[in-house]
Amino acid sequence: MSDTATPEQTAEIDDQSKRDFLFVSTASVAAVGTALAAWPFIDQMNPAADTLALSTTEVDLEPIEEGQSITVVWRGKPVFIRHRTAKEISEASAVKSADLIDPEGDAERVQKPQWLIMVGVCTHLGCIPLGQKSGESKGDFGGWFCPCHGSHYDTSGRIRKGPAPKNLAVPEYSFLSESKVKIG
Repeated sequence: MSDTATPEQTAEIDDQSKRDFLFVSTASVAAVGTALAAWPFIDQMNPAADTLALSTTEVDLEPIEEGQSITVVWRGKPVFIRHRTAKEISEASAVKSADLIDPEGDAERVQKPQWLIMVGVCTHLGCIPLGQKSGESKGDFGGWFCPCHGSHYDTSGRIRKGPAPKNLAVPEYSFLSESKVKIG
């Protein structure tokens, strides 16, 4: 075989190179065009700014006195924040996990013992338990009571009696300072 190509062979090699270049160029332009056309559809699936704003709630704890509870809204759900008394903390800490329907220690439910933060929705059928306001029934264990089906929660929001299968949920939260908490 010789190292020199005939003019016909050189023309065929040039044509093949041109076809390969055109194929790769066309495929690249098509891929970029498809990505640019699809991006608005993909981007519109991201949550809107107003939805992102509702994903967290900041609460100033300073005005809440010991023994007082407040309710704030986070993601459309009531969140109970209670400034617990020393008596409530000791009662909640004294309960043995074996005595609970949904075993969970008080220390696992709070970051700071005096502040109990939990979603105020009964885990049985989604009712809102009583016990946030003074004068409301706090149930047999001094916490919260769901009158719809008779679930009783203790001073740590744990189910103690009734049909509810789980403790009141504790949302993700963090303390931004001694008197400010961010929920979500």
